[in-house]
Amino acid sequence: MIRLYMSMSLDGYIAGPDDRPGQELGRGGGRLFDWLDERHGAGPSGRVYREACSTGALISGRRTFELAGRWGGDHHDGVPINVLTRHADPADALPGSARYFTDVVACAEESRAAAGDRGVMVHGAGAAQALLAAGELDELEIDLVPVLLGGGRRLFGESDPVELRLVRRLEDRDVTHLRYEVVR
Repeated sequence: MIRLYMSMSLDGYIAGPDDRPGQELGRGGGRLFDWLDERHGAGPSGRVYREACSTGALISGRRTFELAGRWGGDHHDGVPINVLTRHADPADALPGSARYFTDVVACAEESRAAAGDRGVMVHGAGAAQALLAAGELDELEIDLVPVLLGGGRRLFGESDPVELRLVRRLEDRDVTHLRYEVVR
């Protein structure tokens, strides 16, 4: 199971305007992650967080990987980090278990194999869009935050229509956790 995990504003942004090193979430984008204050609790946000951290591999877009400081080579529990990119520099020494992939299907296959019976987490708009277009994204876990950022980085842009089926909805303080299955 390959599942996107992303926090998003009501107007569809995953980062505010001017996201860059030193301001990784853009102006106002930090608000999208206030729900993580409840990540260690017994409520819905804690449940979603524990599920995300139980995944056995991570697929990230290159931009997300770089803005996150490459997670110091360990996103969670030492799971493999597979980074989708258009260009892989063989001279780039990646931290920990991180590897570059330029082929979306190969990245998905390697991630599934590495995760074993656990799921694969996806981070980043570029990775999500590429996996969805290749038919490799199974579910989307959207942490919908009641804020309008008014600009920034969108999760999805122009694409062919994709049907989704709501399979779970969890309400918590200042967030609605929505899980959708990609209908094939």
